[in-house]
Amino acid sequence: MSIGATKPLLPAKQDAILQAALRLFAERGYHGTAMPELASLAGVGTGTVYRYFNSKEVLVNAVFQRSKCLLRDQLLADLDLQLPPRQLFNTLWQSLTRFARHYPYEFRFLELQDHVPYLDSTSRNVELEVLAPIWAYCVNARRNGQTRDMPVEALMAMIWGAFVGLIKAEYTGHIRLDDSILDAAEQACWASFSGGASAPRSDDDTR
Repeated sequence: MSIGATKPLLPAKQDAILQAALRLFAERGYHGTAMPELASLAGVGTGTVYRYFNSKEVLVNAVFQRSKCLLRDQLLADLDLQLPPRQLFNTLWQSLTRFARHYPYEFRFLELQDHVPYLDSTSRNVELEVLAPIWAYCVNARRNGQTRDMPVEALMAMIWGAFVGLIKAEYTGHIRLDDSILDAAEQACWASFSGGASAPRSDDDTR
C-alpha cells in the first residue's frame, strides 16, 4: 500500500468510531479514554459504539490491528530483503519516516504507549508479521558481522527507541525535524547499529 492509499471501506459510523478511538487512545492512552467521550467525538451514541465493538478492549484491538497493518504495508510492501544491509537500513528508516509523517495518530498510538496488557492473539499475530522480516534482517546482518556486537533484541530496541524519541521530541515542541536532521539521525543510528561500518547507501535513496 502506498502513501495516500485508501483504508478498507467500513460503514460510516464504524469508521468514525475507529477514527475517534485512534485519536483519543493516541492522545490519552487506553486507560485515559472514556467511552462516552469517544462516542461524542465520533458523533454517535455510546450504545452505537457497543453495537460495533462490545467492549473497550475489543475496540482498542481493532484500532491496533488497523494501525499495525498500515505500518506493515508501509514498511514491508515491495521491500527487497536481499538489499545490502546499509541500503536496507536506509530504506526501512525512510519508510518509517513517511509513515510517521502521513499517519501521525497511528504512529503515536503504536509507538508511544504500552499495548501488552490488552492485546489479543490476532493483534499479537499482526505485530509478529511486522517484526519477523525486520528480525530476520537483523539476525542475518548480525551473523555476517555487519552489526555491533550486541543481542539482536538490543539492536532493534536501540534503533526504534531513537526514532520514536525524535518524533516525540518534535511533537512536544523540543525540535523541528527537517530532512537534514533526519538524514544525520539516520546516519548516526546506522553507525550505532553497525558499529561504525561505512558502507554507502544507494544513489537511488530518496526521502
